[in-house]
Amino acid sequence: MDKYDELAPWVRRFLLEHMIRERNLSHHTQSSYRDTLAMLLPFIAGQLRKPLDRLEVADLSGDRVRQFLNHLEQARHVSVTTRNQRLAAIHSLARFIAEYSPQHVAWYGGVRTVPFKKTTRRLIPYLDKPEVDALLAVPDRATKVGRRNYALLLFLYNSGARVSEAANLCIADLDLGASSHTDASVCILGKGRKVRRCPLWPKTAVELARLVKDRPPDERVFINQRAGPLTRFGIYGVLRACVARAATSLPSLCSKRISPHTIRHSTATHLLRAGVDLNTIRAWLGHTSLDTTQVYAEIDLEMKARALEKCSTAGLKTPTVRSDGNLMEFLRAI
Repeated sequence: MDKYDELAPWVRRFLLEHMIRERNLSHHTQSSYRDTLAMLLPFIAGQLRKPLDRLEVADLSGDRVRQFLNHLEQARHVSVTTRNQRLAAIHSLARFIAEYSPQHVAWYGGVRTVPFKKTTRRLIPYLDKPEVDALLAVPDRATKVGRRNYALLLFLYNSGARVSEAANLCIADLDLGASSHTDASVCILGKGRKVRRCPLWPKTAVELARLVKDRPPDERVFINQRAGPLTRFGIYGVLRACVARAATSLPSLCSKRISPHTIRHSTATHLLRAGVDLNTIRAWLGHTSLDTTQVYAEIDLEMKARALEKCSTAGLKTPTVRSDGNLMEFLRAI
């Protein structure tokens, strides 16, 4: 067997060279692609009854990829979105192999023909301003943990940061300005290792200044009770606890699935309502494409209602429909 036909070396090069050195993809993306291949390769080896390390590139055919995706949906009950994410990882591996091994271009074409499934775009969940205020009112700021939770929620709402961005935020990333905190900002390392700077409200800067006082700059901003970094799951836990308490006074929170990303969506929606243009919101949130930001203009019912008022038909004369004449002549004349 030609060395270029062995699949295992290609997988190693793809994960170590391509994803990390060449593309510098985020840790989350690396983990997702790794997990896909960790499920795909044993599945194909089992289908062919071959040792996993003896698999060839040709064994990863379009038909077997289809079988694997059907297995995910039927046996593991994954959603169409997850199924498409797994397929994207397989397409990426196949494209990488074809780029460095021209003899596999035809094979790549076969794998590439495996299509993505159409999905129904769900409405993006977001919180209205009274719901955000109810969440911010929950933490007991007389306690150390309560002050941290309040600063965390306020930071998420102010910056629109992703949960991983908040978890990885270091004190050195904060520029809290002068004593008035009027020019405060934060440097956020986002997806694709892209860095963006986001302004901080004076209120947010004051809370963060209290939180990080007398701590070294290389420490994480948000830490747990054991002085270790607050993880993504820890942030989820803080938010869940606050939502549960806030829902007792504001029942509308019970009907919404709320995560740190919901706070991010809320930031974008409220910025849009305040008149901030989409391109600024794109830079604020760290979106690569303006199309991603455009979705907030589509979901905001309040802005749609205002637009509808401007287009109100009240007072307009109802047109008269004529019933005489030949219908076909009328249709041809349009």
